[in-house]
Amino acid sequence: TSFVHIMKGLKSVKSLAQLTKLLFNTANLVDANASEEDKIKAMLFQSYHEYNPINYSNKATGPPPADYTCHRCGKPGHYIHNCTFQQDKELTRVRTSKGIPLSFMVKTEPGTKGAMLTVTGEYVIPAIDAEAYAKGKKEHPPFVPNEQSSSEEEIDPIPDNLLCPICTELMIDAAVIPCCGNTYCDECIRTALLDSEDHVCFTCKQSDVSPDSLTANNYLRQVNLRCTHYPYRYLLDFAVFNIIKCICDDLCRL
Repeated sequence: TSFVHIMKGLKSVKSLAQLTKLLFNTANLVDANASEEDKIKAMLFQSYHEYNPINYSNKATGPPPADYTCHRCGKPGHYIHNCTFQQDKELTRVRTSKGIPLSFMVKTEPGTKGAMLTVTGEYVIPAIDAEAYAKGKKEHPPFVPNEQSSSEEEIDPIPDNLLCPICTELMIDAAVIPCCGNTYCDECIRTALLDSEDHVCFTCKQSDVSPDSLTANNYLRQVNLRCTHYPYRYLLDFAVFNIIKCICDDLCRL
């Protein structure tokens, strides 16, 4: 309703609070017969009133739309907060084929090992993986000693501080979460936050942690990049070198 229609009923307004409430509900504040201060207050109220938490919608109930797919298990028919993926230990989530050209993929059956789901709902697998699964692993004959060359170096175990707490593998694109400061693979922690309904941290269980708040751990990314080219025994020398370099840089600034 316009302010003109509201002003016609001002004779029945008995308090300033009622007048302020009418002004807050006015669509056209430019032509309103009020002071600039009241107009500014009404403008500020109207700008944040829709985002008040009391206006938030509750969880969706009933059957979901036909085109809705659960992000946790990748299946339609239920909302994510009703998903039984975590209760079913035998259920394995199907990965999507994002970033892989379809020319590199071949169609397969849903139960195939390494199968991925396309945007069209078809199950595919990389052609090179299909060939590897078809050939199978060549088993070493029993009771035959392993031939190990003298030049082959023993591989040291990966330090625990370089392993992702989620996938327990060498961290790829290390990212720091702001709530507790722990470091994970960027893809692992983003997937964990999106899979939880309230964006709960994997370690400290704090909720409402946005995936956009993750920051890159440039030092660990550099170390892990060297891990792919050098044995892990050289990581200590690399870390000591970086510490000495930082001390020298600080002394040069003095």
